[in-house]
Amino acid sequence: MTRVLVLTAIDLEARGLARHLGLAPVAGASAPHFIGGALELATIGLRGARLAERAPAWRAPDLVVVAGACGALAPSLAIGALVVPTVVLGPDGTRWPTAPLPRVPGEGALLTVAAVVESAAQKARLWMETGALAVDMESAAVLAWARERGVPAAVVRAVSDDAESSIPTALAGAVGEDGRVRPLRAVTAALTRQTSVNALLGLRAGTEAALKSVAAALATLARGA
Repeated sequence: MTRVLVLTAIDLEARGLARHLGLAPVAGASAPHFIGGALELATIGLRGARLAERAPAWRAPDLVVVAGACGALAPSLAIGALVVPTVVLGPDGTRWPTAPLPRVPGEGALLTVAAVVESAAQKARLWMETGALAVDMESAAVLAWARERGVPAAVVRAVSDDAESSIPTALAGAVGEDGRVRPLRAVTAALTRQTSVNALLGLRAGTEAALKSVAAALATLARGA
């Protein structure tokens, strides 16, 4: 059996995917960590900030998959659209080819950035400059980590916010570097009018749609593992 290590940035993504995939929590884990059949699922924090310290708790993988939500740069991508890039563009310009996945075809590029892309104008600029379909903050770091260990790695993400959507700073600040979501911060931002309730609810709905798409792709991958 091929062991597939699935890594997400934040706990909300990990718990959502585990629920959709029927994965069981690992007893005694200090961070979200789930296992079921060929799949092992864990969180690594924003920008992969907790990758090195959490890696010793994982099984040795045959394949690493970066999973979760992403922001669309291409105007054609709708919320929930699957993004499986054949190459990841790093913040420093490095190009990271991804491993092909059986029955989950890849296409195009994904851009990894160091900070949240907050506005539609920023998304449009990055799309024109790079041609990348979507943006995240972890994939380049994970692909580099996997290459150091001689393990193939791929990316399976889906769109939570389309190219016309903005991510208010207050909502972005509700997620800590460790990947833990602070719901009180998001609610407080809405109540104090730093952002709108509609923006909060829209991002939540978009994230759930993205996780359903990713979970379906991971289930397809797991059946052949």
